[in-house]
Amino acid sequence: MYDRILLPTDGSDAAETAVSDALELAEAYDARLRVLYVVDTRTLATIDLGADTVLSTLEEEGDAAVERVRSRAAEVGVDVVTAVEAGSPPDTIVDYADEHDIDLVVMATHGRRGLDRYLLGSVTERVVRNSEVPVLTVRQPQNPK
Repeated sequence: MYDRILLPTDGSDAAETAVSDALELAEAYDARLRVLYVVDTRTLATIDLGADTVLSTLEEEGDAAVERVRSRAAEVGVDVVTAVEAGSPPDTIVDYADEHDIDLVVMATHGRRGLDRYLLGSVTERVVRNSEVPVLTVRQPQNPK
């Protein structure tokens, strides 16, 4: 049913909540898990000086985030491919899913509501709206232990 699963991550605690679900699905379906970190280049447009340094730092954060998932996947024997790409997160995630013939996207939702959600938008919501493949959303617990 699922041969190729995509797990977008931003390395946040909320994103980490989706890792277990993605690993369980990949293990159950003997699927390859692709882990994607997107460096949001939209924020770099407002930086005049040091944009290269900021980009390099964000790429390092992305490398660390995907490596944490790779490490967890190795513990349970799931095959993983990682990538760090630059662009608009929702667009890059949808394009990546299309380019790599992904069967399922598993991603966290930060659970923002009201004005925060309106002002900040939701990467997950935009992926759900624009993805050609199913998107499983995993909500971060309200009161994590």
